[in-house]
Order: sequence, then C-alpha cells, then structure tokens
Amino acid sequence: MSDDYFGERVAERFDERYAHLADATVVEPIVAFLADLARGGAALELGIGTGRIALPLAERGVRVHGIDLSEAMVARFRAKPGAEQVGVTIGDFATTAVEATFTVAYLVSNTIMNLTTQDEQVACFCNVAEHLEPNGCFVVEVLVPGLRRLPPGETFQPFDVGPTHLGFDEYDVAHQGLVSHHYWIDDGEVEVFSLPFRYAWPSELDLMARLAGMTLRERWGGWKREPFTSDSNAHVSVWEKSGEG
Repeated sequence: MSDDYFGERVAERFDERYAHLADATVVEPIVAFLADLARGGAALELGIGTGRIALPLAERGVRVHGIDLSEAMVARFRAKPGAEQVGVTIGDFATTAVEATFTVAYLVSNTIMNLTTQDEQVACFCNVAEHLEPNGCFVVEVLVPGLRRLPPGETFQPFDVGPTHLGFDEYDVAHQGLVSHHYWIDDGEVEVFSLPFRYAWPSELDLMARLAGMTLRERWGGWKREPFTSDSNAHVSVWEKSGEG
C-alpha cells in the first residue's frame, strides 16, 4: 500500500467528521474485546490513525504500539493526551516490522480493505503472524460485501445520506474492488474524496490466515459478540497463531 490517502487534507478534519465513531458507546465494546484478548500482554494496531482505539486501550493498562502510513494522521494522534504511552512506527502495515512481539494485533473499521491487492492482504496476515507470540490473536473488523443488496445491474450502493455528507460505494465485481466516494458539504462548498478498497469474503480471509499459520478461533457479527449470520453486514473475526515455535 504505497499511496497515502490520509494526508493533511483528510487528517485535518478526520476527528471532526468521524466523531460518531469515537463515541463511548462505539469505542468501549471494542476496547473491552481487545483488552480481554491481550491477557495482560501487548497489542499492535495496524492503521492506528489518530488513536481512536489505541488511546483508550492504553488507558486500560494495555501496552500498545501502532503502525500507520500517514504522518499527518499520526501527528494529530501524538498531540493528544496519553499518546506518549503509545509507540508508533511510520510505514505500510502490510510489510513494516516492529522490534517486539504482541499478544494481540488488530485492524478495525474495514482498514484491511485499504490494501487493494490480494498479495498485499496476504502479506499483512504474514506480517502479523511474525509479530504475534505463540497463541497470539489477530482481530479484523470488516464489512461483508453487500453485493446481494445491489439492485440487478447496479454497481453503486449508498452507505450514508445526510445533510452534510453523502457516501456511496462503487463496486468493481470483476476485480473484487470498490471505491468509496464521499461528498462533504460545508458552508456551501462541496469536498470530494474517493478511496479505493479491495473487499474479501470471510472464507478468503480464513485462507489468508491459514497461509500465515493461523486458524479461525471465533467470528462474531459485532464487538459485543453478536452472532454472525447470513444477514450480518460486517464481522469481527479472530484468528489464533499456532502455539508451536
């Protein structure tokens, strides 16, 4: 993932525009889930961003280290109270190495999809496995592709329609990709931001984990351990590294 789509233009208003994702009702179940898996050990966040999860997780007593490609996002994270407790390495989380091992590593909010090729996603699983202790866990929160909810012949699917923001996904089924288009309306001005993704089905992610020496431990429909069903729009999956070696 060589392109940084989260430069200064996005970073300067990221926390403001996604404030709803930092609400305690959203964050607390995630932090509780991850702290439970950490078992007193250390956690590695891939795509740490401005610290929405890392900071409250560190406040729970978990030692956290993050990897992120965007220096602009990390600069905002480092300006926040408590950030001095969390180490950050700048780099592509599919390949960047940290001189430490961890009990749990995690990717939230569809961030695995920022890796836009299968090779990059496989590399990410392998990179995580190299950083995990035996029996350590890799947690990914990601959407289930919404193809069956598309009307016949359509490739566009809205995901947010409001007075200040319009968002829709444009699917490229032939290449297993999508582009999320954002239109932000502020003081009569319209700002356009489009971000490419690669979607993957749960079974494909399970295979990536197996290639990296990990097996599925549990899969839920959400952070509160809601059942994962055929109607789930997203999943929280946990893969465990082999205890050997």
